[in-house]
Amino acid sequence: MNAAATRPFNEPPLQPPAIRLCLCGDVMTGRGIDQVLAYPCDPVLHEDYVQSALDYVRLAERAHGPIARPVAADYIWGAALDDLRRARPHASIINLETSITRSEDYAPKGINYRMSPENADCLTAASIDCCALANNHVLDWGRAGLLDTLACLHRLGIKSAGAGRNQEEAGAPAVLPLGGGARVLVYSFAALTSGAPRRWAAGPDSPGVNLLTELSEHRAATIAARIMRERKPDDIVVVSLHWGPNWGYGIGDMQRRFAHALIEHADISVVHGHSSHHPKGIEIYRNRLILYGCGDFLNDYEGIEGYEGYRGDLVLMFLADLAPSSRDLAGLDIVPLQIRRFRLVHPADADVDWLRRMLERECRKLGPGVESTAHGRLRLWWDADRSARH
Repeated sequence: MNAAATRPFNEPPLQPPAIRLCLCGDVMTGRGIDQVLAYPCDPVLHEDYVQSALDYVRLAERAHGPIARPVAADYIWGAALDDLRRARPHASIINLETSITRSEDYAPKGINYRMSPENADCLTAASIDCCALANNHVLDWGRAGLLDTLACLHRLGIKSAGAGRNQEEAGAPAVLPLGGGARVLVYSFAALTSGAPRRWAAGPDSPGVNLLTELSEHRAATIAARIMRERKPDDIVVVSLHWGPNWGYGIGDMQRRFAHALIEHADISVVHGHSSHHPKGIEIYRNRLILYGCGDFLNDYEGIEGYEGYRGDLVLMFLADLAPSSRDLAGLDIVPLQIRRFRLVHPADADVDWLRRMLERECRKLGPGVESTAHGRLRLWWDADRSARH
């Protein structure tokens, strides 16, 4: 029997002290979710088929039952809060795919996500430390909406990366102190392949996102050079990438080469990939973690038909343990959750097994395997010696 399965669930792992990062994919707290929180924005939308954010509330209620409104700030995290308390991560990092604003300057792009600044305490309710902002929704309500988002996160004490008041600020890392001089640096980029418009790129004197126009060796080397200038010897570096389409398990050779180049040239510990609405395969390269697609973590898509085979209602929280001395991946626990009535719950055993089989299939294409552990969790395993020889 796996030794971890015999220990009490709240007992720390039997291994040397590690730096534990909690990594989640896209967190969309706008639209329907904003409407059930205490201080919603105007529900009017500018979509082809739905004209009110309240329609998304009705779809979710039709699918899974009524939502008592207003909900408390911590409601949306549900069962994940207990998992976070037990995990005790040193830092929690998400991709915030929502503008925090009451701006009415919507981008005419078909879908626009926002939540009110008064509802943003839902982020502090889960002790989020860092929001990656380089994505295809953070400017949904204009540059004024982006500036509101930056100001709100600053007020809440949440670090951000990937968007800023100018190009330099958008490209700067979020700095998360770990104590004893150690830090986590989070760099955030939005690739054109995720749907981020070119016009959203931050300029020398204009707000915008840290746009990644190509996944080339040259671009990876440029990014690596900046990271190496800015990092300190004990820093752990995370590169958060919003890239690729919403659906499909495929991982292109260009993505893999780009991720490998960042690890080779910048000694980063984690590639935190997202954009796909469902989880994708995981790779361990030179004992460093590559999450090609974390999948959505929170959204208001319940009751929307299409792509059911991907099980977008099943979401994952990744708990990565990094060795402080080498900054290599020491372990990866995966917590399955499910979205129900805009809230995270623990899924049924059959759904956890579906996730295990899917991840095993997709990860095996890249090397690692996935096994079940206690309490409905999953764990990644890999050949560390083979990974180090890449």
